[in-house]
Amino acid sequence: MTPFTLGAILLVGGRSTRLGGGFKPLLEVGGQTLLSRSVTAATDARCAPILVVGPELDPDAPVRWVREEPPFAGPAAGIAAAVSALDDGPGDEGVPEWMLVLAGDLPHVDRVAARLKTAACAAASGADGIVFTAGGHPQWLAGIYRTAALVAAVGAAGELTGASCRALLGGLDITWLADEDGITADIDTPADLARVRAAFEEEPVSESPRTLPPEALDEWALALRERFGLDAEDVPISLILDLARDVANGVARPAAPFSAFVAGLVAGRAGGTTEQVREAVAAVVELAGDWKES
Repeated sequence: MTPFTLGAILLVGGRSTRLGGGFKPLLEVGGQTLLSRSVTAATDARCAPILVVGPELDPDAPVRWVREEPPFAGPAAGIAAAVSALDDGPGDEGVPEWMLVLAGDLPHVDRVAARLKTAACAAASGADGIVFTAGGHPQWLAGIYRTAALVAAVGAAGELTGASCRALLGGLDITWLADEDGITADIDTPADLARVRAAFEEEPVSESPRTLPPEALDEWALALRERFGLDAEDVPISLILDLARDVANGVARPAAPFSAFVAGLVAGRAGGTTEQVREAVAAVVELAGDWKES
């Protein structure tokens, strides 16, 4: 069983000119800086390595800092710098199969990363990447790409200083993922920042004692794995949670738990490999989407 491996490239080195020069990664939203939100999202997605392209803002962050040359050369140059740094990591780090590529000014970066990881887990082989679209426009910095495809794109590119992401990534075979909830909206202006901060202040906070923080959910997953002798890749938390969400939205909330059971049953009958789990989950999600539209 081949484990799903994932790294992350976080691009935080822009000039923030439309914000009056304020450095976006250090802006606070919902009690966290945008940098902290991005690193937390990548950590929660089990990314290794996490490469942050930009000036070193937090020496204690569990990341590797990379700088494009020259500084402020643009996101395409930043991606290339991160890809080139993959071979510079510790010997036991390895090169992951997939890389999240995320802008550093996404207030909902946790949801973006989770959706992309789930989509990649369920993806059939062949596509070079999965990228969000918003209003019909590609959101190149809200995507997940096969590392081999990124390496090939960087190798084939010419001078990338000032180049667009489309110039670097536009030749890849991309599966598009529509952003129907506005989770890829970024922060470019003071008005954007004010709107996002107001929205986070208005988000309801559940008082239910049964609401688990991510670390508690991880502890429960660990307990299940130890009890039944399972490997980490046998319990894909993000994949299962997103399946439950999609079924709850497309059919009804009570349909979510037994749909997850059915997906596991189908995958088990087929042999129980990681790929068969992904295929079963994808089939259930597709059925739920069709159900919503019917």
